[in-house]
Amino acid sequence: MAKNKRDKKAKTKGSKRGRSASAATAGREKSSAKRKNKKQEKRKRKPSFTAETADKHELYQFSVQSPEEDTRFLRRVYKSIRGKKAGHLREDFCGTALLASHWVKKGPEFTAEGFDIDADTVAWGVEHNFEPIGDAAARCKLHVKDVREPSHQPPDVRCALNFSYCIFHTREEVVDYFRAAHADLAADGVFVIDIHGGPDSMEETEEEREIEEGFTYIWDQDRFWPATGEYRCYIHFEFKDGTRIERAFRYDWRLWNITEIVDCMRDAGFEDVQSYWEGTDEDGESGDGNFRRKRRGENCESWIAYVVGTK
Repeated sequence: MAKNKRDKKAKTKGSKRGRSASAATAGREKSSAKRKNKKQEKRKRKPSFTAETADKHELYQFSVQSPEEDTRFLRRVYKSIRGKKAGHLREDFCGTALLASHWVKKGPEFTAEGFDIDADTVAWGVEHNFEPIGDAAARCKLHVKDVREPSHQPPDVRCALNFSYCIFHTREEVVDYFRAAHADLAADGVFVIDIHGGPDSMEETEEEREIEEGFTYIWDQDRFWPATGEYRCYIHFEFKDGTRIERAFRYDWRLWNITEIVDCMRDAGFEDVQSYWEGTDEDGESGDGNFRRKRRGENCESWIAYVVGTK
């Protein structure tokens, strides 16, 4: 039994963990040695981060997100289910909408929408993730709205990644959100979320990880209340000069069990609900970044899975 499959960036991206102690992404391989060397050269030219100069959204994107890999997984799953390419993406809880920006860069046939209630974070994403991509930005529409609001265009793929739906603490709230997602999808649309679990997810602990861009990411599982499943977490950042950004991000979530989530999706109207689990790396302990559909999953101290619902 693998011990830890909750760090899907570990093998190629410095063990990046996401909002809930892990980033739910697939495959981290570089496309070529040339591309890797160019990125390394770019990092060498980048000035060192400090608490005074660093931008927390940029740090978050470096530490947590893997938009290229997420995009690849979403496209692969949709095609495997529907036998055709997905065109329109909706990213719920989009924040800086980094994923949506990478989706529309794939070509003129790709369009996207993002939903988030934090206007400042969305504005940051427009400036830093969309203005640099030129004309492709016009193919994405960002909404400062609740994620239960309908899309401008029914999405082929709708997703809520990095466990953001865990802001909903009651079953009624989760089913209501899933029901809105189901009604909003295109006729052949799919809905994708990620989930984490295992005994480690209930521990009150801190974990540090060195990020290749030159700082330390700290995931702080501060409190967990077992009777309600509520937990409070923080992200801190530490820099080479000894300075820190304390509590850059705070999360007041509920730790949902995957069987609860699957049942909620079915109750919300999804005809079929499947889970995708990570394979085991050669070391016999870590995840390998490759997710395949499984009925039962694998029991690990910590794990990540995707849950996919179809109409």
